[in-house]
Amino acid sequence: MTLWTSDAAATATSGRVTRPFAVNGISIDTRTIRPGDLFVALKDVRDGHDFVADALRKGAGAALVSRVPEGCADAPLLVVPDVLKALEDLGRAGRARVRGKVIAVTGSVGKTSTKEMLRAMLAHQGHIHAAEASFNNHWGVPITLARMPEDTDFAVIEIGMNHPGEIAPLTRLARPHAAMITTVAAAHLEAFGAIEGIAAEKAAIFEGLEPGGVAVLPSDLPVSPILLGHARGRAERIVTFGADAGADYRMTSATISGDVTVVQAEHDGAPLLFKVLTPGRHFAMNALGALALVAALGVDPAMAAMDLLNWEPPAGRGTRERIYMDILDEAQSFDLFDDAFNANPASLGAALEVLAGAQPRDGVGRVARGRRLAFLGDMLELGPEERALHAAIADHPAMAAIDVVHCAGPLMRDLWQALPPGQRGEWFATAADMAERAPHLIDTGDVVLVKGSKSSKVSLVVTALRKLGQPGAAELFKGKE
Repeated sequence: MTLWTSDAAATATSGRVTRPFAVNGISIDTRTIRPGDLFVALKDVRDGHDFVADALRKGAGAALVSRVPEGCADAPLLVVPDVLKALEDLGRAGRARVRGKVIAVTGSVGKTSTKEMLRAMLAHQGHIHAAEASFNNHWGVPITLARMPEDTDFAVIEIGMNHPGEIAPLTRLARPHAAMITTVAAAHLEAFGAIEGIAAEKAAIFEGLEPGGVAVLPSDLPVSPILLGHARGRAERIVTFGADAGADYRMTSATISGDVTVVQAEHDGAPLLFKVLTPGRHFAMNALGALALVAALGVDPAMAAMDLLNWEPPAGRGTRERIYMDILDEAQSFDLFDDAFNANPASLGAALEVLAGAQPRDGVGRVARGRRLAFLGDMLELGPEERALHAAIADHPAMAAIDVVHCAGPLMRDLWQALPPGQRGEWFATAADMAERAPHLIDTGDVVLVKGSKSSKVSLVVTALRKLGQPGAAELFKGKE
């Protein structure tokens, strides 16, 4: 299906077309480009214009450029003064032609997971369009809007930030009918100085609400009054969720049983019961907020709760898998929680709670008793209190159930030193050093958590542990279930 004709794209961007074209997608990366995509030659560490010829060779339908690259004089191009501004214009035009409902999601933790929950909940309610991966910045939001098909019934836009002033222009571009804040936590403190500044920036998502829009926000945070203050006057309706008695959607319990979290909640005095097919109170709370949002849009919450069963965490955000080290003996295995994509004190605390609730298996490995092990990398961008925030993790209530904690990075050394000797594992200068040693620190029957900021590179540990698995074993043992 054609996404943009050359005429429509030129009108949206006030650009010049060298040859007529029709494209069915948008791409900024020649490594993942698909035939028929419009290649957008953005400039970052490398200039996208250097890759236009390669994109065209790989089947791109056209390229959005600010100059004609060498060897591309006869190619289908859309020439504009500024490529990024033109991409924003294309996103603005994509948003303007859609008559469906647009949803925006932000938060210190859980943006991508909640976005994917909403995608699952709305999948059978109409044509759904949602941001890919974590497309939530000044490139990702306009790309998501520009990729939006005209017949979209529901669009879910993820909006993130690293510095003050980033959310407002993105939400004004998206013009959501409903906007949700998952939570506000100590993340990016280096840029904001205090959590109150983070709350004000997150609450800027309500500045872009369409007339009659809905604001969905947590009710039980210390900064909830800041969120409410920003929502008032910008939203026609405010819906809250949380565990406190004043929440419109109140969670009364979240019970973890194996890989399932059973949630009991209430709304207007009526009970709500639903399941999230992954362990974690934080996932349950995000799901409750998502249910509150879809109900505010007029979607049947019972059907949405059923469709939530089709959701699972995105890779690197708490996914649980069993690694089988022997293709003949199912017991020779361990469980791995891959939560290596991001970390701040709130998300690390939530991950530790999940690990604390997991059940290791005894009597199957070298160590008679199965253990709960954590491999933790630095939490970044926490500002001047970063060392104290790392050390404070030692006092988290969930830590009492963790057997051994291994740490990597200069900041995690503070946590490592704060741990009691019996719980203190090994410390490594880098995640690469940890990854080299990690396979020797686990045993069959263990439950293992890997968590850290993306830039700490603890995903290397996940890769090293996955390599312990025997090819084909997971499929073989699943087939015996």
